[in-house]
Amino acid sequence: MESLFLTRVLGVLRAAGDEALFVQDDQVTSYEQALDLLFRLYAGLAEGGVVAIDVGNRPETVLLQVAAQLRGSTVLLVAASASLPDRLAAVSAAGVTTLVTDQVTGWPGGDTRVIALDELMAREGTEPSTLPASVTVIFPTGGTTGAPKLIRHSGIYDGMAHIFAPDPAGPGRTLLIAPMTHMTGNATVLGAILRRESVVLQKGFDAGAVLDAITEHRITSLSLTPARLAAVLDHPAMASTDVDSVRQLSLGAAPLPPRRLRQALDVFGPVVGQGYGLTEAPMIASISAAELDGRPERLESVGRIVPGMEARISDGEVLVRGLSMMDGYHGAPPIGDGWLRTGDLGRFDDEGYLYLLDRANDVIITGEHGTKVFSTVVENALARHPLVRSVAVFGVPGEGGEGERVHAVVVPVSSGALSADEIRAHVREFFGREHFVPSDVDFINALPLTAIGKVDKRALRAPFWTGHDRHIA
Repeated sequence: MESLFLTRVLGVLRAAGDEALFVQDDQVTSYEQALDLLFRLYAGLAEGGVVAIDVGNRPETVLLQVAAQLRGSTVLLVAASASLPDRLAAVSAAGVTTLVTDQVTGWPGGDTRVIALDELMAREGTEPSTLPASVTVIFPTGGTTGAPKLIRHSGIYDGMAHIFAPDPAGPGRTLLIAPMTHMTGNATVLGAILRRESVVLQKGFDAGAVLDAITEHRITSLSLTPARLAAVLDHPAMASTDVDSVRQLSLGAAPLPPRRLRQALDVFGPVVGQGYGLTEAPMIASISAAELDGRPERLESVGRIVPGMEARISDGEVLVRGLSMMDGYHGAPPIGDGWLRTGDLGRFDDEGYLYLLDRANDVIITGEHGTKVFSTVVENALARHPLVRSVAVFGVPGEGGEGERVHAVVVPVSSGALSADEIRAHVREFFGREHFVPSDVDFINALPLTAIGKVDKRALRAPFWTGHDRHIA
């Protein structure tokens, strides 16, 4: 039996002909040209083994992934956000036999064949005579809690082949901002191909460029993290940008402050949905604009558990299992039907809607009674303040390293718009309890972001914990 995923991808590439697949920097790659490029990349790869892909957002990246899968190779997608030590560790741990990169310097030789992407593209094309029965892709975790784990996925790709079909409303145009080597970006671009859409590629995030792309290309779908959505909504050009073409705006990677979700619905209309997933389990829960209509309390929810998945709460933590689960961690036994600890703390309401409270390792233990304060709860409260553009809250060591204090880093709407005392007063009034009130408040112009658009709390937190043997107190 041949892989349904590969069968469908090849079928679409052959059928769509001169229709535009990729648009990047005014360069258009048709489906027919993409098929030719795919066969050239395929010709330069050996059968089997593990192929690592270390390439930025360009058409060749996803085509190289498919070419390696056609060879029956396992694919390691080297995370765009990974540090060099983490990249080297991932390549070593995965047992990579061939590394394809657009930057060959910095990679060790050894038994791994390191080859420049442009070299592969220069080959004469070869068409495969048969297709493998399945595909496997390895994703490193984001690395925000230390050395990345390697996550194996296979079933989700045949799942995509079942789920994604052309839109009855007509061919769409997807704006891709996330790296293709990250789960979100990978699923986005492959979903667009399976739907026979055009993909407008951006190599990095710029709020103004997003708005320009929506106008120029009449973008129908895009996905944003909360931090990037905030930048788009706050951009001076937002008010004058026609966003009527957008049929779907997906939000994910972190819980969205209710104020921002409400604002997104006001600006983009009833096309805004929020999803919850992990690299280990990309589809866990979702909520649509229709489910939010007239139910303001659901603005804080990430939605209901999607069909084929299960979830439960154990000691405050969300545990999941089901169809979108990873096969397992590389080098470890398959996870099978077992429950996965998400590391997220949450609760369900009476209608089955999931509300995330925090990461399990982002709980602040503070006050004389050792009270647990969930940082996301304080962030959501501060995000309601009209003069707060964005905010990050985390725990820092108390005096002499004893206990933890609540620390807030705030981006105001303009310099000097707020004082630390006003921030504290807002939180104090909102919660009516002193242990939620930040002991310290810093003001900065912008929160640091990881390469995939999440607020980089690790970078914000690190200076406060320098010299401590552990990051809890």
